[in-house]
Amino acid sequence: MTPRLSERIEAFPAALKEQSELNAVITDTSSQALAHLDGDGTQGPLSDCLLAIKDNLNLVDSPTTCASWTLAGYISPYTATPVQRLLDAGAAIVAKTNLDEFAMGSSTEYSCFGPTRNPYNPDLVPGGSSGGSAVAVAAELVDAALGSDTGGSVRQPAAFCGLFGLKPTYGRVSRYGLVAFASSFDQVSVFARDIDLTARVFEVIAGHDPLDSTSAAEPVTSFSYDEEHARSLTIGIAREYEHEGLDEEIGSRYRNLIKFLKSEDFTVKEVSLPHTDYGIAAYYILTTAEASSNLARYDGIRYGMRARVEGDLEGLYTDTRSSGFGPEVQRRIMLGTYVLSAGYMDRYYICAQRVRRLIQRDFLHAFKEVDLLLTPTTPTLPFPIGTKVDDPLTMYLSDVFTVPMSLAGVPAMNIPMGQSRGGLPIGLQLTANYFREETIFQLSRFIEQRYSV
Repeated sequence: MTPRLSERIEAFPAALKEQSELNAVITDTSSQALAHLDGDGTQGPLSDCLLAIKDNLNLVDSPTTCASWTLAGYISPYTATPVQRLLDAGAAIVAKTNLDEFAMGSSTEYSCFGPTRNPYNPDLVPGGSSGGSAVAVAAELVDAALGSDTGGSVRQPAAFCGLFGLKPTYGRVSRYGLVAFASSFDQVSVFARDIDLTARVFEVIAGHDPLDSTSAAEPVTSFSYDEEHARSLTIGIAREYEHEGLDEEIGSRYRNLIKFLKSEDFTVKEVSLPHTDYGIAAYYILTTAEASSNLARYDGIRYGMRARVEGDLEGLYTDTRSSGFGPEVQRRIMLGTYVLSAGYMDRYYICAQRVRRLIQRDFLHAFKEVDLLLTPTTPTLPFPIGTKVDDPLTMYLSDVFTVPMSLAGVPAMNIPMGQSRGGLPIGLQLTANYFREETIFQLSRFIEQRYSV
């Protein structure tokens, strides 16, 4: 442990207090981080870094709340695999961050601890559901942070907060110790302010884990920038991603980057992802179905809050779940239960699974022609707190550009592209074929070094 790192850990509570109005952190774990480093002294690739983790990742002897009253009083008895890998690499984990309850949301407003605020303008949302992790990095409370990305929950807040936000290939990072929302979508993901640290954190947490049956045994290579390699990449532009709902300033930045890449002699090709428009519908059918199943375990019996101790068992379940879950989680459980019910499963759930396969096929066909896809990350700039919480359909459409990659399971990353005329961050998204995160890093570094906004 370097003296500088110990000093930074000790200074964290004061820095957190200064930024308390942002409401980015649920639990300050700096004392635990200091004790761990004092006792361990681990030196590794992250031994110079302060990190935060989203509060749906378990850290032994710390609360794991998922920003829900349902888990009030729960203390984790173990540490999630990606979190343990951070510790083994020497990182100091100083905070567990705010999120939309059980990672269900696009604004970090659906939290029992109140909304997280955007550091560029506290009247605006930071994106979600990993908004607390994004804000902790953007406000420079920590160097990097882990979130979870189910349908855009890292890429969208990264765009709203001016960060790099990587969703790896599904199965690339162990889900052991990540509280499940939608198990076939959830992926532990990374926020950082530069591409080098994004890659470094990814390389630490990625890799096979026998504790996760969906963990892939693909090797993880170290990122080393090669400009010649970057220039050899073919960039795909999906015609379905520039439409009427796209903010004018985001669209302008998107088109300008395409022009820049062409001026640098990159091969840029138009491709089609024809089933993109079905992504949101399929995503919300499949994820709510998985959520209704995963959240059935929160019954007031095994752990977390219990609404009462007397009366019949059905009443205990009803009262506990009604008072423990917030309105958005309840909405998704009800939707998921409906689409899985007798008479409707074939009409909705099975149909959505077929659409998912078609969307996956779209990406596989595109990657026969190109190495990367360039798209917007979000259709809008950060929006005011409170404007979409009562309009779930509008809120769900915040993820219209990130959901298809989650349905397909391919890696994708937000790259910061400067600010709007009003001083708000703009982000664009790079997507690669399965297990080709390093390809994303190559082009991102080229843009980071060469493109002037």
